Amino acid sequence: MRASEVTANSGSGAIYSGIVQQDDDNKKSDPLMKVEALQIKFLRLVYRTGVSPSADVVAQVLYRLQLANLIKASESDARRTNLAINKARVIAAQQEAPGGPDLDVSMQILLLGKSGVGKSATINSIFDERKVATDALVPATHRIKKIEGTIKGIRVTVIDTPGLVSHYHGQRRNMKILNSVKHFIKRSPPDIILYFERLDHINSRYSDYPLLKLMTDILGSPMWFNTVLVMTHCSSSPPEGPDGYPLEYDTYTRYCKNVVQRHIQAAVSNTQLDNPFVLIDNHPMCRRNTKGERVLPNGQVWVSELLLLCGATKLLTEANSLLKFQDSFLLSQANTRLPSLPHLLSSLLKPHSSSSSDAIDSQLTEMSDEEDEYDQLPPFRILKKSEYENLTNEQKSAYLDELDYRETLYLKKQWKEGIRRKKLTEAQSDEVGDDYDESASPEIVHMSDMDIPLSFDSDYPVHRYRHIITDDQLFRPVLDPQGWDHDIGFDAINFEASQELKKNVSAAITGQMRKDKEDMYIHSECSVSYNAQRGCSLMGGMDMQTASKDLVCTVHGDAKFHNLPWNSIGGGISVTKFGNKYFAGAKLEDSVTIGRRVKLVANAGRMSGCGQVAHGGGVEITARGKDYPVREGSVTAAVSALSFEKETVIGANLQSDFRVGRGSKISVSANLNSRNLGNLSVRTSTSDHAEIALITVVSLIQFILRRRSAADNKDEQQIGTNLDD
Repeated sequence: MRASEVTANSGSGAIYSGIVQQDDDNKKSDPLMKVEALQIKFLRLVYRTGVSPSADVVAQVLYRLQLANLIKASESDARRTNLAINKARVIAAQQEAPGGPDLDVSMQILLLGKSGVGKSATINSIFDERKVATDALVPATHRIKKIEGTIKGIRVTVIDTPGLVSHYHGQRRNMKILNSVKHFIKRSPPDIILYFERLDHINSRYSDYPLLKLMTDILGSPMWFNTVLVMTHCSSSPPEGPDGYPLEYDTYTRYCKNVVQRHIQAAVSNTQLDNPFVLIDNHPMCRRNTKGERVLPNGQVWVSELLLLCGATKLLTEANSLLKFQDSFLLSQANTRLPSLPHLLSSLLKPHSSSSSDAIDSQLTEMSDEEDEYDQLPPFRILKKSEYENLTNEQKSAYLDELDYRETLYLKKQWKEGIRRKKLTEAQSDEVGDDYDESASPEIVHMSDMDIPLSFDSDYPVHRYRHIITDDQLFRPVLDPQGWDHDIGFDAINFEASQELKKNVSAAITGQMRKDKEDMYIHSECSVSYNAQRGCSLMGGMDMQTASKDLVCTVHGDAKFHNLPWNSIGGGISVTKFGNKYFAGAKLEDSVTIGRRVKLVANAGRMSGCGQVAHGGGVEITARGKDYPVREGSVTAAVSALSFEKETVIGANLQSDFRVGRGSKISVSANLNSRNLGNLSVRTSTSDHAEIALITVVSLIQFILRRRSAADNKDEQQIGTNLDD
């Protein structure tokens, strides 16, 4: 990759680096006019360096300045047109003419790299004079130095630093040097950082991750946004490829840049970071053009390329400061993102599993007080198969309806008996108290375990799907054919445990652990709940999961009180920690029961963190079927609203579960929001064998469509052949 190929992050890293600059003397001026002035400055810089105006670096920087200008103009509702590029070129050419104003551009550049990579030699090359001493055998720089000068009328300040060491035993020395650099640049931060590497020392065994990680930890991750990779010793011939011939120059330099870039991404833990790079050569025998400028084998004048790239980074940073863009491009973990506030708020507003079961318990309690209808039914004789086949269609339908009705009443009776036994057990445990005799427990009978071979056999299925089950614990494997172990489909281990600590107090924990050859992932949820007989319930829990090298931890608590027989009120809090960032939220919830079949729930909440706030709430109404809960028939309609960063999204959701006939169920789920985004899902389950017929129909349709498509392609080929003839 050439220096002119400014990658997406070189511009966006400068624009979105989040550096906020205070306005001098509180002058109120138009920032858009200042950005247009930066466009003219950049074009003057292009003329000064002699880089072609059609180079990629010029086009990309002008595009990003123009784009930033348009974004800010749309935010402020500005109706004036932006400065055209062609007009800016004319103004820049007039100012660069003899007698024009001076170019007000200065740059402060920090040099970092290992010993012997050519930092000091590069300083002498860009100033075209001997500014610092160099030595090919020993490190030439022993302390931090500041070198000032002028290059093509541009004031340049270079901060030279002692060379770092790549091997592990030099980490203490590296730490001392980097801390000195951090203290040196604290008062005057550099505009650009140049990180040096030797092109001829980069190969497949390149392993400078510890050094890059140490630089990131001491100087901070944002340093890489304004960093340019500098490859030295670039006049040497590329090595031979697999075919025995030397590699192409551009291909080889791009490969070396990608090797270093991958190690930087690993050190920063961000796969989106992509730094620009420039190729240089400081050898006295380096080829020069007619102007005396050093030229690389690919024809680049590297001093001009380096100067233009540094100036582009500086001007883009100034544009970001003027337009006051927020830091919307945060350094986050690889393949992960920081959790968004709307997502965390939605998770907080959702009811937890322990509290959702309260509605079923109260429903069952009400059912238990009713008189059993099943015992009042008249006797009914079950027909034999031969007798059933002799019935007419109307008689068969009436017979099956009667069976379904009796089955529903029988299931209700079982639910009621279960509630009665539960109440009786609780009453007896209260009466017995301390007089409980453990000897009255039934005799424990040990069940024989599965037979396992004496030696491990990978083909024996018992080893693959082994479970450990006790009264309150469960260990089981998580099977996935696409998991890391393709032979047996084993992907993770799941753990579940629950225990009643005291009366009305229970604890539960679930977790899952997955480990491959590189990383380990852990996800666990633990909770403690208290349910009082008077309708009060409390629950506290903690959820943890890994996100690359960080741990996401959420602590939450919920409380619910029945203030009236038909109304309950509750609330909850939540605190989430992700890396060094915290997100806190709270919610209020009210539930109203209308009769035994209709329930209305309203909630509202707020989540804040990282200087941002999200608000939200919703209303949900649920209508259950007359046979609930033994028959899962219900319709739920909900409306929710989320407000974040001056934008409000309103969504509607519909969920319906109902029976079709006597042996089929259908679940319909639909949602739509104000952004015209929605989803429709229809699922069905049946005890009949209709699914076999559906699969056959779908297969036949696919077969017919494929044959028709093949026939059309064949006709087109024949027509094309006839035309050729």
